Amino acid sequence: MTLALIDYQAGNLHSVENALRAAGCTDLTVTADPEVVRRADRIVLPGVGAFGACAANLRAVPGMVAALEERALGQGAPFLGICVGMQLLAETGEELGVHTGLGWIAGSVRRIDPAGSDAKVPHMGWNDVVPTAGHPLIVPGEAYFLHSYAFTGAGVVATTDHAGPVTAAVARDTVLGVQFHPEKSQRYGLALLERFLAWRP
Repeated sequence: MTLALIDYQAGNLHSVENALRAAGCTDLTVTADPEVVRRADRIVLPGVGAFGACAANLRAVPGMVAALEERALGQGAPFLGICVGMQLLAETGEELGVHTGLGWIAGSVRRIDPAGSDAKVPHMGWNDVVPTAGHPLIVPGEAYFLHSYAFTGAGVVATTDHAGPVTAAVARDTVLGVQFHPEKSQRYGLALLERFLAWRP
């Protein structure tokens, strides 16, 4: 089982790589090569930073978006997006202007607005993950979040609470995106990665 961890200058690659190896992944390649993606059995797209910059960085890698779509959407390879890697699945992101995402899941990424509350933005720290639809990889627990923008739209399979429901995970077919950081979520995050590595959708 081979795994491609996408390097597009927008992710905390080292900690995600370490977490995947701790979860049992023995054949992992950190790559910006679309041909490696086309041969991979599984794909992980991390991401930290602003939506627009991350989207631009991903599109700046020649052939990468086409390879991701071919392998994940066309051929059904299991795909995991983490934090901004999950947000990029949306059609648009509204951070520092309106930017185009991958459009794999209908929706947009907008600033968290805990109106009338003392809840702070960014949403930072440990919080509950509450499944809202059946998905084999998502179970109740606590995970580590750090974000100021959140997904709104279709495909939501888990939420958390930050002065109201905030999307924690989205899914479509063999694609899963999580807003929280599995690599920072200790046993809960490691168990999620273990389930992803064993997933046979």
